Amino acid sequence: MIPFDYHRATSVADAVTAVADRPGAVFLAGGTNLVDHMKLGIVEPSLVVDVAHLPLTDVDPLPDGALRVGADVRNSDLAAHPVVRSRYPVLARALLSAASGQLRNLATTAGNLLQRTRCVYFQDVTTPCNKRTPGDGCSAIGGYVRYHAILGASPHCVAVHPSDMAVAMAALDAVVVYVDADGEHRVPLTEFHRLPGETPERDTVLPPGALITAVEIPPPPGGARSTYRKVRDRASYAFALTSVAAELVVDGGSVAGARVALGGVAHKPWRASRAEEVLTGSPATEDTFRRAADAELEQADPLPGNEFKVELTRRAIVATLTALTDGVQ
Repeated sequence: MIPFDYHRATSVADAVTAVADRPGAVFLAGGTNLVDHMKLGIVEPSLVVDVAHLPLTDVDPLPDGALRVGADVRNSDLAAHPVVRSRYPVLARALLSAASGQLRNLATTAGNLLQRTRCVYFQDVTTPCNKRTPGDGCSAIGGYVRYHAILGASPHCVAVHPSDMAVAMAALDAVVVYVDADGEHRVPLTEFHRLPGETPERDTVLPPGALITAVEIPPPPGGARSTYRKVRDRASYAFALTSVAAELVVDGGSVAGARVALGGVAHKPWRASRAEEVLTGSPATEDTFRRAADAELEQADPLPGNEFKVELTRRAIVATLTALTDGVQ
């Protein structure tokens, strides 16, 4: 047992103050990722600040039509929320495809975003890993890479971000709201997670000691249809080999608006901006969808052993977009 101090926060300000000047401090909400890593010896916090009881559990419509989701909203509650189900089906589907019912009942919105980008080597403290110990090397390169990155990787890390919820939120242009000693800040979710580069130990741009308080999702455009498709090795409790979150607006047979994000393929939820450029203004046809997928995956750089993920992702993109346009004129 590694000893640590425990503090139950009474407010957001109290939580932020508690971790100030404590480099080894962590926040605890659902704990579905943190507690696992404490047991494995991956993290050894000096202070655990419990934020699970803070008043951050509401899902509130905003005056401009956006939706504000509290940081401590449980994944199962968010998936079942009537506004999410009716206006953001891509998010509801993504949440329900993640983990297991038991974990969704405990995992929180902020915790889901902050779970570590990881692979089997990161979880095994007997193997070198640049994410655990910068400079140690990446055991995945030359190793088992079935689940690893085909986009945006670096020689220092080829792990992929495991979240389904974050992929949907990336497609929805969500904004992360956080508080630190300087007050409240906002960052687009597409900029919140980082590619590994030379510092793979840093998963996000969140400053040390900052606490996520909410995620805000803008209103969907008129006529938008959205969905989430996850391809995995088994029907439940498995990370994605690849996944697609997509929202389309089709008008007069052409794509008037497109937002697409990919999961299971990069160190962060991957916004498919090249595919969106091809889609927007083009006929809503399977040929257009193939061209969009090809444009996005032109930059793919698979590892020896996961080349299949390029074609798998291409087919998943086409199938997802096709499903969204069935019966739409």
